[in-house]
Amino acid sequence: MGTALITGATAGIGLEIAWQLAQAHHDLVVVARDEDRLNQVATELHQLAGVGVQVLPADLSAAAGRRAVADRLRQSQEQAADATPAATPASSGAGGRGPRTAAQVAVRPVDLLVNNAGFAVGQPFASGSIEQERRALDVMVGAVMELTHAAVPGMVERGHGAVLNIASVTALTAMGTYAAHKAWVRTFTEGLASELRGTGVTATVVNPGLTHSEFHARAGMEEGAWPGIAWLRAEDVACEALAAVRRGQVICTPSARYQAVNAALRLSPRWLVRRVAGHASVRTRY
Repeated sequence: MGTALITGATAGIGLEIAWQLAQAHHDLVVVARDEDRLNQVATELHQLAGVGVQVLPADLSAAAGRRAVADRLRQSQEQAADATPAATPASSGAGGRGPRTAAQVAVRPVDLLVNNAGFAVGQPFASGSIEQERRALDVMVGAVMELTHAAVPGMVERGHGAVLNIASVTALTAMGTYAAHKAWVRTFTEGLASELRGTGVTATVVNPGLTHSEFHARAGMEEGAWPGIAWLRAEDVACEALAAVRRGQVICTPSARYQAVNAALRLSPRWLVRRVAGHASVRTRY
């Protein structure tokens, strides 16, 4: 039982990861832009799963937001040791201390960082807004890099911990800057995993395909544009991702059908990938 920090924790895969960790008796630090929604999620997790939840509202497209989350991740072991006895890991089930308060969670080091926040860019690059492109780059690349850099040294010092990065099966396609961001996340995670070998700290990247969540609706995409068999459930993606973290697995592609897609993309010549996937319209990006 430890403490996990999850970005993009109020919907989709991030919310499912939060619930599954809470059900396994892990305390949580939940991060998103919408403070009201964060508070609602935190209340439900605390009351129904009996875990401590710290709410950390932050806009990861802004330097100040990334800095606030990075500062939380630098929480030291010494600060945790100075916490009250109730802030030590709680026992589960009958006879436990009961759920921690948000203040008690706030002084504990983070054992698992989940970089989940992201959104569909929703525009062609050449004619789109450069401000939108910068925002996407900051959230899906800059935040992953900065938060991981803040979290990993403490994990290494303590001799345990994990980083879980959410990428996409599009990382192997040529579907615009979203795919480019996710390709960076995938390669970054692989390099980090190699660097951390033997430290007790692991890095995992999960590459889901189309997943039911608010992701597509927020981008104005119609889910009916794809056949039902193409869709994954967020709870299944979360389950496979956390199982991969427990195994210390570096790359996880949920579902046999997307593993097949992943294999086809890796084996196909890049000219074919560009022709098939690179010319997809903005409405078919995921």
